[in-house]
Amino acid sequence: MNLPPLNAFRVFETVARLGHVGAAAAELHVTPGAVSQQIRSLQSSLGVELFTRQGRHLVLTQAGLTLHGAVARGMREIGEGVRQVVSELQQAAPPLLLTISTEPVFGASWLLPRLFAFRAEHPHIRLRVISAAKAAEVDWKKADIALLYDAPPWDGLWWRPLRSLHMFPVCCPQLLHGPNGLRQPADLVHHRLLHEDDGTLWRRWLVEARVPYPGDADVHIESFGIALQAARDGYGVALSDEFNSYRDLEEGRLVRPFALKVPAGLDYYCLSLEERRNVPEVAQLIDWLMDQAARDLFGA
Repeated sequence: MNLPPLNAFRVFETVARLGHVGAAAAELHVTPGAVSQQIRSLQSSLGVELFTRQGRHLVLTQAGLTLHGAVARGMREIGEGVRQVVSELQQAAPPLLLTISTEPVFGASWLLPRLFAFRAEHPHIRLRVISAAKAAEVDWKKADIALLYDAPPWDGLWWRPLRSLHMFPVCCPQLLHGPNGLRQPADLVHHRLLHEDDGTLWRRWLVEARVPYPGDADVHIESFGIALQAARDGYGVALSDEFNSYRDLEEGRLVRPFALKVPAGLDYYCLSLEERRNVPEVAQLIDWLMDQAARDLFGA
């Protein structure tokens, strides 16, 4: 005899498993009438009753039990075969390369540890990191997204704030001790203030702390990374934020002598070309990074 259509067996397996035409129709996204028609057609083709009704439920007959065991095994084998084929295709396909442009300090301190975690979760996506300090410096011929400390708007780009930043003093642990140890903001008069801007952020923080600005004790260092390294080495106190000093604070290379923090003025943003942000893998990476930033409440 000719076998009934495969879809009839699929409908039969669903009804047998759920015991109800309405529930099967909901799972299969068809009408109950269509399910009933498939069952009647299958029973007619086989010349045997497959169900009996008990109240509001359908119960398999002996013939139905025999058929259901075979059909269920067949459906499982088909599903396993499909999964195996898809897996082989994914393994054979070359990994997709995504490129992130960001600042060196932010990339090393916050981004890279998270990218290794993303790579472990998504082995089919390769990642590359290139550097740029501002949106105007990003090589968009290479970059899929950028993570930057900058200020919008940017023509032709999509962007979202990664997280609002706050600045606070950081120093090596040794500066907390000794006769001039940092115990209160007024103790900063005995230490160099390291900054990569013109001193505006330090002035803002000191105003909030009600401490005068010791202008002759500050040191202007153009590179934020060098300023942080000077703080690690004990040459002074720098202002940093939750992102760039995340690992230094967690691992004890830097400490926060005071809890007071002030808004940074700028924030970190996630940027992408409008035509690239909806590429599924790019959108996946953006969503993942935004979620990581939202979870990371260190120092908040």
